[in-house]
Amino acid sequence: MLTSILLLVGITMMYSTPLVFGALGGVISERSGVINIGIEGMMTMGALTAASVSYYTGNPWLGFLAAGAAGAAIALLHAIASITFNADQTISGIAINLLGPGFALFFCRLLFDNAAMTPPVKTLPKLFGENAFHGTPAESLNVDVTVLLALIATVVVWFVLYKTKWGLRIRSVGEYPAAADTLGINVTRTRYLCVLMSGVMAGFGGASMTLAIISQFNQTAISGQGFIALAAVIFGKWTPYGAYGACMLFGLAQALTVVLGGSDSSVTLPSQILAMLPYVLTIIVLVLFVGRSVAPKADGVPYEKGER
Repeated sequence: MLTSILLLVGITMMYSTPLVFGALGGVISERSGVINIGIEGMMTMGALTAASVSYYTGNPWLGFLAAGAAGAAIALLHAIASITFNADQTISGIAINLLGPGFALFFCRLLFDNAAMTPPVKTLPKLFGENAFHGTPAESLNVDVTVLLALIATVVVWFVLYKTKWGLRIRSVGEYPAAADTLGINVTRTRYLCVLMSGVMAGFGGASMTLAIISQFNQTAISGQGFIALAAVIFGKWTPYGAYGACMLFGLAQALTVVLGGSDSSVTLPSQILAMLPYVLTIIVLVLFVGRSVAPKADGVPYEKGER
């Protein structure tokens, strides 16, 4: 019984980690007033970059960092369209979700002899070492180091947003950019930095998938994780800790899919229903909570200097 519970907890943390990074990226961007629906595309580029760099260098940490840079590069396109040219942020995000997987598949075929997936790559280490709990029930709780990194990132984002002067500026830009502008805060620069950091976080989320969970990139590596992360942002009321808790809930749904799917119990559910569980839960959460969550007032509203 204890082993089963620890296994469920371990899988929950493992599958929630990419969501946490993606959701933190969404929180940072939307707190500054820029809707980021393109998390999925940024995560996909990060996933490919992480796997490719890890494969060619043999160093998964370099792959992890490179994934953040790749996510930022894609996020720059979103920032230019939505901040500089005042394009509709939702449409720009949808475009990123189309470009990200397209770029990823193109570069994957370019780097790996026209293959649609990478070979298995060297992954990031486990949190306690592979043999830390060998022979004990706690062996089922042996999770990846990305779990700890996601928790640290959540604390750091919370601290920056709510305990620093820069965080106050980000929130003011997302609530009332005209007032922030009159106080000398550069709205454009602040939003650019936040969108780029959002891309970095989303890239880390993609890397967490390919360097910790599946150990390679393929076309279904992300498969909706970015949209679930976006739902976690809304469910978590645009706060880092709320988004983290929401991601844990969605991760639990994925863990139940894995555990129940591999259960030896005589009462089993069809695999199709189990596969639907995380996405059905996402829809239910959005239906129940999206009307109760209040986004930053300037979220999705382009700003031009001199406006009131």
